[in-house]
Amino acid sequence: MIITFKSRAAGDVIQFGEPGKRLLKIMGKDAESATGIITVEQIPDALARLKAAVAAERAELGGKSAGQDDDELQGKPPAITLSQRAVPLIELLEYSLRDKTPVTWGI
Repeated sequence: MIITFKSRAAGDVIQFGEPGKRLLKIMGKDAESATGIITVEQIPDALARLKAAVAAERAELGGKSAGQDDDELQGKPPAITLSQRAVPLIELLEYSLRDKTPVTWGI
């Protein structure tokens, strides 16, 4: 399953199922809904929630940067962090807020 976030303010942001659902939950949206909307009025709250989750993850990782985790040291590929997944969506929300246009998503 793929979730596509759309806005007239910028290009689409595509997320795979579970990571996309996680981002929706963080923003306070129903992750089980096949489609939905983040209205212009809801964008500031959604942005604040995403940015807080990214900051919390960075604090949890401490001094480690992305890709410097124990898995990599054991020869496994580095894990993709929440911030790596959230940044494109954060940018889409910021452009949408600037242009006063909603963000929709669909499966």
